[in-house]
Amino acid sequence: MTYRDILVHMDSSKHAGRRLDLAIRLATEHGAHLTGLYVMAPPYIPTYMAAQLSAEVFEAQAAMAREAADLAGAAFNERTAAAGLSAEWRAASGFPADVVSLQARYASLVIMGQPDPEDDAGTRELATQVVMESGRPVLLVPWAGNFETLGESVVVAWNASRESARAVSDALPILSRARQVTVINASPGTGEESESELPGADIAVHLARCDVEVESDPSFAADIDPAEALLSRAADLGADLIVMGAWGHSRLRELVTGGVTRHMLAHMTVPVLMSH
Repeated sequence: MTYRDILVHMDSSKHAGRRLDLAIRLATEHGAHLTGLYVMAPPYIPTYMAAQLSAEVFEAQAAMAREAADLAGAAFNERTAAAGLSAEWRAASGFPADVVSLQARYASLVIMGQPDPEDDAGTRELATQVVMESGRPVLLVPWAGNFETLGESVVVAWNASRESARAVSDALPILSRARQVTVINASPGTGEESESELPGADIAVHLARCDVEVESDPSFAADIDPAEALLSRAADLGADLIVMGAWGHSRLRELVTGGVTRHMLAHMTVPVLMSH
């Protein structure tokens, strides 16, 4: 059980190198082909200003975008070659959410960065849109911190919903290698009814049948926000990965995400694998 094709979204941010480190490590562990994707987004220019700008301005902006993509590609190719990986570099033009979501559909797993609060609004929405629209599991790497391990100790946020079931299935290549997997009742009172009186017990039994070292943790602090409780419990357990379903929907590009999903996107402290 493994990921055979991994896509990592690259950009010119200061966090891209750390994201690539994790992608290379994961691709090496799984013997996966690694694709680096850089999207050259069209510049945002208000309509009232566009008519006043010359063609040379647009050409200069396009040249700068190509130069940035070339620099990122050179670093990607150098580092993947040094790691001995099967890898390829892709640079594409277009709206980032559309391009990444489309390219993600040809991969087993997508690796992206957590939205950085210092980035502009468009960048903040990118991860949310790819999670909701790509149809693939997205591993989000926090913009702060260093992550020497991934998937040794994993917390699975379970609420018996379609999204959490999808996340568990998508994460099996990681869960099957984990030293410890803990299933936590992520949101009591939501999701489908379970036949078990112990929340999370049924999915823990399923994971055990998949040869996953797993235990169910029914404890939950009902008096605090579910996302905060999840992050706190993950810290207590020394988890290096959280697996969870991402609840939400998209209509005419207006994304509406659930409270736990939105909070995790903003406040994650360890990598989070999300599926929708």
